[in-house]
Amino acid sequence: MGLKARPLRAASSLLAMAVAGAVAGSAWSVPALGQDSQAEASDAGNTIVVTGLRRADALQDTPAAITAFTSQAIEDARIIRPADFVNLTPNVNLVETQNAGNAFIIIRGITQARNSEPSVAVVVDGVQQVNPAQFNQALFDIEQIEVLKGPQGALYGRNAIGGAIIVTTKEPGDTLEGSMTAGVDNGFGYFLRGGISGPLGEDGGFRLSGSWQDTDGYIPNTFLNEDADPVENLSLRGRLLFDLNDNIELDLRASMDQLRTQALYFNIVTDVNDTSLPVRVNNAGQNDRDIYNVSARIAFTNDNFTVTSVTSYDWLEEILTGDAFDFRPIEESFFFRPADSPFGFGLGLGFDLNQSQFLDVEAFSQELRVQSPDNQPLFWMFGGYFIATERYISTGNMLDTGAGVFPVYRVPSTNPLNPQTSFLADSQDNVAWSLFGNLGYEFSDQFRADVSLRYDHDHRENTTLTPPGFLPNVPGFPPAVSGELRTESFSDWQPKVTLTFTPSREVTLYGGYSRGFRSGGFNQTGVGAIAAGNGIVGVNDIYEAETADTFEVGAKLQLLDNMLSFNTAAYRTISKNSYFFVFLAANSTQNLGNVPKTEIQGAEFEAMLRPSRDLALTAAYGLTYSDIKEFPDAAAIGDEAPLISRSTINLGLQYNPAISNDLDALLRVDYRRTGKTWWDVPNTTVRDPIELVNARVGVEGESWGLHAFATNLFNEEYNAEFSPGGFVFKARPRVYGVEATVRY
Repeated sequence: MGLKARPLRAASSLLAMAVAGAVAGSAWSVPALGQDSQAEASDAGNTIVVTGLRRADALQDTPAAITAFTSQAIEDARIIRPADFVNLTPNVNLVETQNAGNAFIIIRGITQARNSEPSVAVVVDGVQQVNPAQFNQALFDIEQIEVLKGPQGALYGRNAIGGAIIVTTKEPGDTLEGSMTAGVDNGFGYFLRGGISGPLGEDGGFRLSGSWQDTDGYIPNTFLNEDADPVENLSLRGRLLFDLNDNIELDLRASMDQLRTQALYFNIVTDVNDTSLPVRVNNAGQNDRDIYNVSARIAFTNDNFTVTSVTSYDWLEEILTGDAFDFRPIEESFFFRPADSPFGFGLGLGFDLNQSQFLDVEAFSQELRVQSPDNQPLFWMFGGYFIATERYISTGNMLDTGAGVFPVYRVPSTNPLNPQTSFLADSQDNVAWSLFGNLGYEFSDQFRADVSLRYDHDHRENTTLTPPGFLPNVPGFPPAVSGELRTESFSDWQPKVTLTFTPSREVTLYGGYSRGFRSGGFNQTGVGAIAAGNGIVGVNDIYEAETADTFEVGAKLQLLDNMLSFNTAAYRTISKNSYFFVFLAANSTQNLGNVPKTEIQGAEFEAMLRPSRDLALTAAYGLTYSDIKEFPDAAAIGDEAPLISRSTINLGLQYNPAISNDLDALLRVDYRRTGKTWWDVPNTTVRDPIELVNARVGVEGESWGLHAFATNLFNEEYNAEFSPGGFVFKARPRVYGVEATVRY
């Protein structure tokens, strides 16, 4: 197996020792990192219940690697955006780059890239998000977040290849209540979050909640003398919940998110660790994203089964504009400056470029499932899922005349101040459906087996809408044609088998096999020819579907009368046709290629020690080794897969002492170390480990709270992403502020 396998062997040996100790009768427990301990939850009579496996189970009894955050943990850790809970979860990373809609989840080495299908299924209140551009939204009024690691395709279908993220918002209550949080930060920015809930008659309830953020930004643009990342973000959500009779529940939900910020403020370097260059784009540009969702969930329950119908409509639109390569002011830019320029070698063409990209997605989805009650030896569920998606995307470059950059939507620019030099557009009509079934049986109090199977079929039609004058035709290759219709279908079976052994109430051991599947898709017409002409392998007009087969074993344990809790898991994944990203400068396109085969091995350890009810110490370690086994360029075999970090380390402390009978204090510190990270198939550069510290301190009464907070407390400077071609995107520096909360 070579030198790479040795650390994993050590991790697997530790896992085997933990399992052996459990079988020998040790009393251990596993709460989720960053949340109330299982012991305290049980003492309070509110054992943490997770639903990620499509049935309600106590977290301790769930045979899966799940990190869960309760509403109290979300408040204590100040989780207000996805990066906040991702950074508290071992072996999970979030890469934020380019624009709001491009935020890549990496779970256990299963990665994501620009314009790709997501690596996880994201489910909010039972409704699965239809496009990865929806993920990076504000989080507010949240009841629970569950992060399931490992392929969950048998439960959530295509795109759950790396896992699933289950977000549950707070439900309407039967009494009038609400809360409001307001604060300021060093942006200078201010924000509001809050909600109100109450009854509607005897059998109904409502909940309205929202979030507003307004900041000038945190990353200076030294050329324009303003910040590069201002934000105006308004999010609203409403829920109506009705018990139509003793057997039928109706849950209606509507939400919107309007974001106004900027994008594309890259630098160009050869080393991802080079943070010396300031942002100096001459076009501030824009990044406007609007997301709307309406959904209806109807559940009919009797003594024998529950029938659930979930219907959803989603619409997303995002436009972004800004500088183009090489993201410098016009006279310093690569295309403008001459070969002997003091700013470096240039083409001396006397002009610069800017760019515009537009995305429009509409989707209708329907799920219907029937399942047995949770509290019986035989659990069963079966159903079907259907989704129809229409997507339009365009991208192009314009001459930068110094008059600014203007958005381009569905037709090339005719603006004389913004003449179009390249333009590519296409539309996609996708129809996908699936059938699924799950069976679980408790043979005894100690042994349970679960078997799931899902078949997904995804039919995709792509129409080239690029005008003839902008088609990227290359001599020696078939010509690209405007109006060309391409069709492809991608399908696969996704099985999942899990065996669970609970030798005592304090011990859960599990192991199994699962497969994940992610659809392939279309690069823009002619990309394959251009890639070949530029000596780039693995990139074609169509990129293939990806599968991931994973074997996993794990243990959940409690020790010292529930004072110490411990989680551990080890896994091995074979990924076929994983995605990687390529930017083709020849036609300014963002494209996906495939790595035919990658092997991924890893392990995780999580622990919480609660020596008293007001003190909790947490620790977690995640380890991932990847190895490219097959690739058209033999030089890449043995390299690390793109976007994968070697390890994650989490350490946390939370102290909640009582100051008086009605006043408590809070001190919380979270440390995160993300190990070496590789970014492209040739492994041309590797980011050194980064270390981040977040802190929150304050006082709380029964109906109010006052807190100070800081993220990236020690102002670690690093690049959040390196993209092939040397594009780096700066990470957010230290952000700090104060906030006050009132509950009524």
